[in-house]
Amino acid sequence: MQLYIANQNYSSWSLRAWLIVTHFDLPATTTKLALFTPEFYHQLKGKTPAAKVPVLLDRDIAVWDSLAILEYINETYLDGKAWPASRAEKAKARAITCEMHSGFMALRNELPMNCRAIRKVSLSSAAQKEIERIDDMWSEQMQAYPSQWLFGDWSIADAMYAPIALRFKTYGIELSTAAQQYQNKVLSSPEIQRWVAEASLETDTVEEDEAGEPRSLSTAETV
Repeated sequence: MQLYIANQNYSSWSLRAWLIVTHFDLPATTTKLALFTPEFYHQLKGKTPAAKVPVLLDRDIAVWDSLAILEYINETYLDGKAWPASRAEKAKARAITCEMHSGFMALRNELPMNCRAIRKVSLSSAAQKEIERIDDMWSEQMQAYPSQWLFGDWSIADAMYAPIALRFKTYGIELSTAAQQYQNKVLSSPEIQRWVAEASLETDTVEEDEAGEPRSLSTAETV
């Protein structure tokens, strides 16, 4: 398999696809392309009609869109184990995954992923409402699965919400105790630590994703 991604500092959709490959240690070669450069579009020409990343090439099959890649890998290489086993939990996991895939537009626009940064922003009421929804979601799942992933074992839902955990860290978003527990679980995972370490080595800057102003770390963040 060949997985094409973009700048790790900024590309939240790349992270989602990369996570499932990395978490399950699947045999895939990853190629990183710099966003909005001629080389980016040149490399993707003929590989994806969307001209976006991530895109997965597996022999004669091309899969683009993060959720489509997650589903393809789950069905083709994981025998379905990247979803919860029970019908009810699988349905709920798919629902919150699709909620992330198609929603939270205010949050995405106002809190772009920027792993290297420590920033503060002024949030709209729409973004605040979306943060509250995610806090409620994470808290509910932590009540069912304390100190674990959203559905106990790692799943596609965790891949979809991992960039949100990173965004909340960048912008110092305060969460409830239970939601903070889940964020800590994500941020301390070896895969996320590796992603952030690799992102920190990048030097490219995407100005549209450099939102907000620098901020000082809170006492809780420095402990």
